[in-house]
Amino acid sequence: MAQGKAFSGPSMNRAQFLRLAAGAAAASAIGPGAAGAATAGKMATRPIPKTGEALPVVGLGTYKTFDVGLDDEERRRLTEVLERLFAAGGTVIDSSPMYGRSESVVGNLLSEMGAVDRAFVATKVWTKGRESGIAQMSTSERRLRDQRIELMQVHNLVDTATHLKTLKTWKEQGRIQYIGITHYTPRAFDDLEAVMAREPIDFLQIPYSIALREAESRILPRAAELGVATLINIPYAKGSLFRAVKGRELPGWAADLDCRSWGQFFLKYLLGHPAVTCVIPGTSKPRHMIDNAQAGMGRLPDAAARRRMAEFWDTV
Repeated sequence: MAQGKAFSGPSMNRAQFLRLAAGAAAASAIGPGAAGAATAGKMATRPIPKTGEALPVVGLGTYKTFDVGLDDEERRRLTEVLERLFAAGGTVIDSSPMYGRSESVVGNLLSEMGAVDRAFVATKVWTKGRESGIAQMSTSERRLRDQRIELMQVHNLVDTATHLKTLKTWKEQGRIQYIGITHYTPRAFDDLEAVMAREPIDFLQIPYSIALREAESRILPRAAELGVATLINIPYAKGSLFRAVKGRELPGWAADLDCRSWGQFFLKYLLGHPAVTCVIPGTSKPRHMIDNAQAGMGRLPDAAARRRMAEFWDTV
């Protein structure tokens, strides 16, 4: 068993308590079926269905953005990104061994900041074979410095059955807290749904954006039915959303949703869906982290507002 923090049962552990305490002044909980308002200036949270633990609705992805070397300026900027995440009440940081140096950079920066226990760290296993999976996950523990990982996910469904056996054991041992599965394309939704239906999955990570809405038809409702939390990747459709609206102003009615930027418009559309637990856009720029975090503050769209947003997007 890892020598870092252990998770055991439903009681709150030290890291959970510290995340809650750190975010108490900057987070406002909303129910899993609500798409209403969070208090201005406070990031909303949603409960993880299997435990009820409150999770801030905007996190941070690290694909490419945290795959950096030892340049002091790059490290300083990424430290500020993390500071901005925490200051807004966010905690979720998602990485993977396939993201180059990102895991190591996250671990090093959190350690230097003294912020390890403030983060909800999610990473992945992305290899074939039991022993190879154990070795890779053990490496991830070392890279993340204190051998604590809140969420371990089987990345892109690679050798899922093999790794889930290991993850169940690790969870029983208190080595990890939550188990998840991920994919980056809607083509995998049928396979993801099949795994959710037969395995005790805590988290599902899928692609979803206002331009890629396939998740709405079945897999998000199915996740809600099965009590599975969702992380949303590629929420800006790899930047294509911003390219599509370049030079255009937000519609005036976006102000009714406390939208001050296109980024907030795109993220609020996703957060208005009651089955979305947390969005994880990646960035290496502090100002973008601030903007992303603000999407989880103020009013969120209800079903009628989301239809209006989608109809607007379809005319862009």
